[in-house]
Amino acid sequence: MDRGGKRGKVSPHDQHPSQRPQKEPKSRQRKKVKLNVKRGKKKKDIEELKKEVVMDDHKLTLEELSAKYSVNLTHGLSPEKAKEILLRDGYNTLTPPRTIPNWVKFCKQLFTGFSLLLWTGSILCFVAYGIQVHFHQKSDKDNLYLGIVLAVVVAITGCFSYYQEAKSSKIMESFKTMVPQAAQVIRGGKRMQIDVQEVVVGDLVEVKAGDRIPADIRLISAQGCKVDNSSLTGESEPQSRSPNFTHENPLETRNICFFSTNCVEGTARGVVIATGDSTVMGRIASLASGLKTGQTPIGAEIEHFIHLITGVAIFLGVTFFGLSLALGYGWLEAVIFLIGIIVANVPEGLLATVTVCLTLTAKRMARKNCLVKNLEAVETLGSTSTICSDKTGTLTQNRMTVAHLWFDGTVHNADTSEEQTAKFSKSSDTWFILAHIAGLCNRADFKAEQEMLPIAKRETTGDASESALLKFVEQSFSSVKEMREKNPKVAEIPFNSTNKYQLSIHQCLEDSSQDHVLMMKGAPERILEFCSTFLLHGQEFPMDDDLKNTFQDVYAELGGLGERVLGFCFLNLPSSFAAGFPFNTDEINFPMSNLCFVGLISMIDPPRAAVPSAVSKCRSAGIKVIMVTGDHPITAKAIAKGVGIISKGNETAEDIAARLGIPVSQVNARNAKAIVVHGSDLKDMDSEQLKQVLQNHTEIVFARTSPQQKLIIVEGCQNLGAIVAVTGDGVNDSPALKKADIGIAMGITGSDVSKQAADMILLDDNFASIVTGVEEGRLIFDNLKKSIAYTLTSNIPEITPFLMFIILGIPLPLGTITILCIDLGTDMVPAISLAYENPESDIMQRHPRDPKTDNLVNRRLIGMAYGQIGMIQALAGFFTYFVVMAENGFKPLDLLSIRQEWDDPFSNNLEDSYGQQWTYEQRKVVEFTSQTAFFVSIVVVQWADLIICKTRRNSVFQQGMKNKVLIFGILEETLLAIFLSYTPGMTVALRMFPLKITWWLCAIPYGIVIFIYDEVRKLTIRNRPGGWVEKETYY
Repeated sequence: MDRGGKRGKVSPHDQHPSQRPQKEPKSRQRKKVKLNVKRGKKKKDIEELKKEVVMDDHKLTLEELSAKYSVNLTHGLSPEKAKEILLRDGYNTLTPPRTIPNWVKFCKQLFTGFSLLLWTGSILCFVAYGIQVHFHQKSDKDNLYLGIVLAVVVAITGCFSYYQEAKSSKIMESFKTMVPQAAQVIRGGKRMQIDVQEVVVGDLVEVKAGDRIPADIRLISAQGCKVDNSSLTGESEPQSRSPNFTHENPLETRNICFFSTNCVEGTARGVVIATGDSTVMGRIASLASGLKTGQTPIGAEIEHFIHLITGVAIFLGVTFFGLSLALGYGWLEAVIFLIGIIVANVPEGLLATVTVCLTLTAKRMARKNCLVKNLEAVETLGSTSTICSDKTGTLTQNRMTVAHLWFDGTVHNADTSEEQTAKFSKSSDTWFILAHIAGLCNRADFKAEQEMLPIAKRETTGDASESALLKFVEQSFSSVKEMREKNPKVAEIPFNSTNKYQLSIHQCLEDSSQDHVLMMKGAPERILEFCSTFLLHGQEFPMDDDLKNTFQDVYAELGGLGERVLGFCFLNLPSSFAAGFPFNTDEINFPMSNLCFVGLISMIDPPRAAVPSAVSKCRSAGIKVIMVTGDHPITAKAIAKGVGIISKGNETAEDIAARLGIPVSQVNARNAKAIVVHGSDLKDMDSEQLKQVLQNHTEIVFARTSPQQKLIIVEGCQNLGAIVAVTGDGVNDSPALKKADIGIAMGITGSDVSKQAADMILLDDNFASIVTGVEEGRLIFDNLKKSIAYTLTSNIPEITPFLMFIILGIPLPLGTITILCIDLGTDMVPAISLAYENPESDIMQRHPRDPKTDNLVNRRLIGMAYGQIGMIQALAGFFTYFVVMAENGFKPLDLLSIRQEWDDPFSNNLEDSYGQQWTYEQRKVVEFTSQTAFFVSIVVVQWADLIICKTRRNSVFQQGMKNKVLIFGILEETLLAIFLSYTPGMTVALRMFPLKITWWLCAIPYGIVIFIYDEVRKLTIRNRPGGWVEKETYY
């Protein structure tokens, strides 16, 4: 197995030096590095990358570590050895993925999905025109114009979609910004700074506060070292680092530092155990860039729609091709008819309508703090059936906040809302002293020039817990700055993981009876060890068993709420420690026993105010919310209960066991609706066990999870047929964000990597915004259905004239140019206006749609559009057509089988029903006038169709006419029809002629019939849910 840098596998470095590849000839070495740099390594097996990090370097003794990597732990590698390893393993860089060129992306927009259907229609038009030109000296150019228009429509829409799409392939570029540029190494006993890409496995490196870790390193020494792992593990607080092995899991042990994380305090020295793609960060990068994402739900729906429309078009085309031959038409005419019917079924304006509708919704979502990068993700969020949410910053406020205080024998509630106005009694002398200790024995401070901001929103220096205490005292007591000026600090022992306490000594006020006071805070059990008395209502009392028992109960209660608890105590130093006393914190020269215990303060990152109602909305909408966090199970469970992910009354197996007083092993797991799964337990589960957890529990929390586990959870949900949305903000979340049906990154706290991997960005980092997005996604799916139903309905009155032209032999009732005027003219704005329609009352009460059965275009929608409303519209068109023809002398029965003579340019004496003769030019004026009337009748009945398409279940009277864009759409299509009918020159340009006012009125009764018919249908659906009418007509 190859090791290190560009050639690492699952286990970073588990070979004995003797098993390593031998040194190769220099020519081959140079070639190898060249290949490594230019081509990168071969693609890793994604399934291998999904496995947990396997290494044992954190368990090795220093002697074993030195032997494994052939490195002297004092002098480091020799320069020659380092060069040899660099030649073998390649540079310490991340392999860039293969990216899709922009021209390929552009072509995908032009030649896939709906565009392909329009291109097919365009090509068929050109074929039909070619046949006509070849076999007829003189031929009308309708098919040529239609072919050109279709090509232009698809090209313009393709360009529009290409520029709107923001699905980025820049994931690796974001990783590059995280890679440090230089590293401090020791080689041959000399300290030197080198380019980070030249760091090799076995190098002895040094890091200090402010540095980025140049590779995965095993620490051999550390002085107060803390690292910020938030980008990797999601843990918000800096993590202590030491040479000691503290945990089996390499991600949680303290003696490993990871590539690209930040050292925020102290210094450390360590041996490089992995470089480049073999690092934990490298594995995540490879996993994120190598994952294949599936087709979006809306993409699948459009594909389904294309298949449906294509099937209908081909069926009708072939049927009437055969009928044409049976009626005695020649094969050339039959082929022209075949192509004409197929093209007539293509909804030319629908591609543009869908694209514009999605774009409008994306802009509306952006105003509601949901920035959509990929247009198709707009609808995907609406289809979501499972949300895997991160905890910190999404469900919570991402700020440690004081939650409870215990002093004077009472637990006090502190307000954890964004305003944080503490309402407990502040008159106690004990509270006075507790507030002073919390403010003075504290290294946090406010950053400069923030006085105008609310205290809760001010930025601080210092860790999260101390910042929480600082803000709490500032809000609830008085100015900490003034407090510190009155009681300056003269000595301090900072908190460390060994002592588990922080100590500071302060000068007292001039009028005080003593000169100095010692204050201490830290782990409660540790603080209690230093105390012999406790403070009650400002008076000191000897420590007794009752107080210790009460202390243990309160500590356990607060800890059980997932809160971080700190204890506080103080000691008034005797007069021997006068002003100017030289306190020594290295060799302690002051008392540290017999302190007075004051109380406890607990902190938590509290839930956002809007989250509980948002989770409740998800439950009503049939959406399962799963918490996936890297935090401790107790904290995760507490927050889950606080926001309603674990609802009131639902128990975990542990809760049931505690209630019944039995071991957890005796509880039937299926009786517990809720479950909290620890990452270590998840690690031991196979796919079937994970499936059982996801299926058998309605309320789930995954705690202490790794990036790979988050990905496995997402895949587990998808394998059960769920449409999965995932939230995340760190680098560790990027594989899951990429794999999810919709990845949601945090706009404020999110890393660049997570934002690049996601489909959507929450601009306010608030879970409640996701629920708003779900509603918008459901709304656009509903409105797209309505828009498609509206658009498809006019297909029947567009197709039937052509069919009657073939079957009955009547003059053509509706021309190709006139059809284009409908599809790309009068129907476009009204169809788009439906994207602005308000949601119906049940939109967030129904369960997520089933992608297998609840399609964008289904049998019922086709049945309604083609078989019912479309047929009524066709009747309106033919009625108007026959009225115009009759008023011009041609009765309906006399029009039958007249087509051939009517279209004969050499026949100039055709008699009408009254014996009057008509020339070819005169007949064509009547034909084009009747076609214009047919066109106008479609516009009139489309008024009614647009109004009934406002709702699928509710009455239009319930919904109201508040959609101003829709009202404008009705006005626009009417004015456009008037413009096309009466504008001088249209008789030549589009062959449209002026109409009598009475001809506009012919279709109005049919519009009224459509409206009444649909209102009765919806009333029946509401009154008889699940009945025959709903099953057959509710689309």
